[in-house]
Amino acid sequence: MMDFSQLHRVADIAGCQATIRATEADFHVAEQLPFTPEGVGSHVWLYVQKIGTNTDWLSQQIARFANVSPVAVGYAGLKDRHAVTCQWFSVNLQGLPEPDWSQIEGPELTILKKVRHSKKLKRGALGGNQFKLRLTQIQGDKALWQANLERVAKYGVPNYFAEQRFGRQGLNLVKANDWFNGGPAPQKKNQRSMIISAARSWLYNLVLSERIKQQNWNQALAGDIMLLSGTRASYFLAEAADDVIEKRLLEMDIHPTGPLWGKGEAPNKLQSLALENEVLADWSQWQTSLEGLGLSHERRALRLFPENFTWEFSDDDSLTIAFDLPPGSYATAVLRELALITDASGSKTDI
Repeated sequence: MMDFSQLHRVADIAGCQATIRATEADFHVAEQLPFTPEGVGSHVWLYVQKIGTNTDWLSQQIARFANVSPVAVGYAGLKDRHAVTCQWFSVNLQGLPEPDWSQIEGPELTILKKVRHSKKLKRGALGGNQFKLRLTQIQGDKALWQANLERVAKYGVPNYFAEQRFGRQGLNLVKANDWFNGGPAPQKKNQRSMIISAARSWLYNLVLSERIKQQNWNQALAGDIMLLSGTRASYFLAEAADDVIEKRLLEMDIHPTGPLWGKGEAPNKLQSLALENEVLADWSQWQTSLEGLGLSHERRALRLFPENFTWEFSDDDSLTIAFDLPPGSYATAVLRELALITDASGSKTDI
């Protein structure tokens, strides 16, 4: 199975449907840095609001405007063109005069903040993202909508890698399967990276889907590896699901994890390991191939808790929701637990 739509949901969404991004203004996302820029240095960091603009394209425009090489411009991550997005860019102006940044502004670009720093902004250097989304053409029982919203606010959502990670119609998974079963390896480094990432993400999703089916995705199994909330790599082995573990789970202090496959012995044990072995029994060729690529076995939290989750229904059959997510997670994982969502933009950018 390589069909994202068949992965299990926690919520009953029967009859609940909505549209996202009927207009660009319906989708707001703002990057948060994990630190405060120093205020001095050769790199100018710009916090910009862009509308209907691709991140990579804008990076090139900034480089051209500042008269620097494209590699002198940095950004933490891609933000969708079909949205109103606020994100950081850095520009290395070592030995160069600073341009008048107001001259690059226009209807699609506003510079909100400017600060100096000693280093380039690197990919992945994010503290998280703040979302404000307007869903339109709401259909379905409002009581069911309300119940699902309250469930998300209290218990969070499955931390799926979103459908867009696997390429249009899951093409990255098809390419991975061909490669891992004797086909030619991708020649381009970025394509190779995307296919590997998609393959690891799919195996993780399969484990998460099964745990949702067994209703233990947000509970402890004997031998689970637990991730400390708010961290990316602070783990410990929970040999038994005792009262202390259960209390910490309820308080969202820790989260059970699933596998990001790679070389090395899986760190989980007992019931947790047995479940993962059973789910992935038919994917041994993928596992062997990923191990052979030199990737280390890693873990990812099975659940995602949207911070500051709020919502408001409007009289025009629309719903506005707002929440904060940590880096590496997807707004679509939240939306999936509310309704069947149609993206009017046709976008496949990670959100």
